[in-house]
Amino acid sequence: MKIVLFLVCMIAGELAFCQDTAIIIDNKKMYMPEVIVRNNFDYKKLLKQIKEDTTFYKAFRNLRILNYSSFNDIQMLDKEGKKKASLFSKTQQIRAGGCRTMKVLQEETTGDFYTDNYDYNYFTGKLYASLFFTNGKICNETNVVGGKALSTDNKEGLEKHKEQLKMLFFNPGKKIPGIPFIGNKLDLYDEDAHKLYDYRLDLQDYNGKSCYVFSITPKEDLGTLIDNVVVDGMTTWFDEKTLEVQKRNFSLSFKAGVYDFDVSIEVEMTHIDDLLVPKVLRYKGNWDIIFKKRERGVFTATLFDFSKE
Repeated sequence: MKIVLFLVCMIAGELAFCQDTAIIIDNKKMYMPEVIVRNNFDYKKLLKQIKEDTTFYKAFRNLRILNYSSFNDIQMLDKEGKKKASLFSKTQQIRAGGCRTMKVLQEETTGDFYTDNYDYNYFTGKLYASLFFTNGKICNETNVVGGKALSTDNKEGLEKHKEQLKMLFFNPGKKIPGIPFIGNKLDLYDEDAHKLYDYRLDLQDYNGKSCYVFSITPKEDLGTLIDNVVVDGMTTWFDEKTLEVQKRNFSLSFKAGVYDFDVSIEVEMTHIDDLLVPKVLRYKGNWDIIFKKRERGVFTATLFDFSKE
């Protein structure tokens, strides 16, 4: 019934019941189409589940317990957008006896992607490897999320920065400690954030499934407050029945005296039996940190041939 009403809205968008309605929840404004409002469901409970979502993070942890293959395409660009270094490879993760290993079936590189001792010459490559490459044999892992929250505790230098980026990636919209000058600007759910962003809940069909679409976008005409905006946009598709993340797009940018970044990420999910897993991840980033060379990179991970041990 919801999809029927949604299609009616698409065809006859000028009708009153298809227009956006502002709903106040915990003194915060949320925009929804009238077709959703009239269903009289528990908005507060739904939004709490969306805010506390762990399905996105768990989908990546599920990769630790599966066999799968991956095409890996990483390109580092110069200031004119031309390729100066790259890696293209096909890898296969093998899970057996409670352990996982990885085979490199094909690999081509250009430029100075690797250092002389075969280390990654770019932080973008290190980040990609930490997400998708298995080094050696890793055993006794699970896909359990509870008690596995990402944290920068007891981490320093490069490992701390990698953990911060993972927190940014897996929990966009939540506060991340230790990043100077941003402070609470990454928290999309506090009082200050609601002065900067519009929040909208919609209903759409995605890959044949009815999905709640939750989007956060900066308000118009912010004036000088625009300097407090870090998230340029985030949209997530949640399965209406399970609330599992089906797709997420988000972009972030910020300029401070000692660093700046402009990053956009798209992730699409699929299932292997009952397990949610990422099937495509696209990244485009331009960032600079004091005492480091500016990096401009794009990468695409395409995952397939999933199977259980």
